[in-house]
Formats: sequence, structure tokens, C-alpha cells
Amino acid sequence: MRSPHRTLRVSAVQRALVRDSSLVWLASGVVGVSFGAISVAGGLPVWVPVAMSVLVYAGSAQFSAVGVLLAGGGPFAAAVTGLLLNTRTAAFGLAVADLLGPGRAARFLGAHLVTDETVAFALAQPDPARRRAAFWISGLGLFVVWNLGVLAGALAGGALGDTAAYGLDAAFPAVLVALVLPALRRDARLRRSAALGAALALALTPAVPAGVPVLLALAGLFLYGREGAAV
Repeated sequence: MRSPHRTLRVSAVQRALVRDSSLVWLASGVVGVSFGAISVAGGLPVWVPVAMSVLVYAGSAQFSAVGVLLAGGGPFAAAVTGLLLNTRTAAFGLAVADLLGPGRAARFLGAHLVTDETVAFALAQPDPARRRAAFWISGLGLFVVWNLGVLAGALAGGALGDTAAYGLDAAFPAVLVALVLPALRRDARLRRSAALGAALALALTPAVPAGVPVLLALAGLFLYGREGAAV
């Protein structure tokens, strides 16, 4: 049986995580509105972005897949594009595998919630218990807010005009930088790996399709692993 003191402490931690996660949720909702509006304004029916967001739930990969569809590509080309860009979540999944908990249902749902934001937020926490709570709180909230935003944007359709003019594409990168800064301050090895990944992404951005630089930046993980093995 939990003591009142422990219950209060857990509640305080959860409230703090909800407060911190709310910034990510806000950015997610805004970008979700953009995705829904772009999809429907481009000619897709409302159910397409809504169903994609619930079943696929892949953020940038969804934008790329819809871009292929709106450019005249077929469903197969759109699916391949989305899968390619979303392969980075395989590495992310390994990083948070111990946070999902036991049981197939928890692992299945947890795998669906793995995103750049939930992983960054979870790994920025100081201990395993708080990392697990951060993953589930941020992940579930992000999923709900993203889908509500997509639905709102899809229903609004073209009424929002050119969503790119609002600078919505800068929301997620800004939030991600804020999330990873504490971890970068604590770990010099992580800073070197992140710098290598960022340099690769910047150097290759003019030469490869959108989204691919993010995948190539994962090469920084090899430096992190090698330095860790040498310690």
C-alpha cells in the first residue's frame, strides 16, 4: 500500500511531466492542423488524413506520403516513401524498449507511440521510473492532440489558406531542441555524436530527398556506441 507521502510525490511528478509535455502537445496540435488542411485543400477526402493519423501516426512521414499523392504518385509510392522516412523509429524503439512494460498489449501500444518527441522527452529524464512515466504521458497526450489537430484541419480544409505562411514547420524542431538540450549538457559523448549527426545531415541536405538527412544523421549513433565500448 502506498503511503500518502509517496502518492503525493508521484502526483507531483506526473503533474510536472504533464506541464512539460504540454509544449510538445501544443506544437503537435498546430502541425496536425496544418497536415489536415494541406491534405484536404490538395484534393484528398477528409477521411484520408484522419485515418492515416490514427493508423499510421508518423508525423513527417505522413506529410511526405501525402505530398507524393498530391503530386500524382500512387498509393504504393506514397507508402514506400512513408516507410523509408519512418525507419528511424526502429532505432528509437530500441532506445525505449525497456520503458514499454510487460505484456503484448503494452508493447504494441507503446510501439505505436514511439516518435521523435516522446523518445527525446523520455530519455531526457533522470531516472528509469520517471523516463517510463514521461514516455507514456507524453506519448498518449501527443497521440490524442495530434489526431484532434488533424481532424480540425481536415474539416477546415482550404479555409486556412497557405499554412506554410504561418511558419508551422518551425514548431517541432524548436520543441525538439528544447527537449534534448538538458541531455546534451550532461553528456559530452552524446554532444559529439549529435554534432556528427547534425554535420552529416546539413552536408547532405542539398543532395538527397527531404527526410533522408534525418535517417543519415543516425550515423552519429555509431560514434556514441564506439566511445561507450571503449570506456
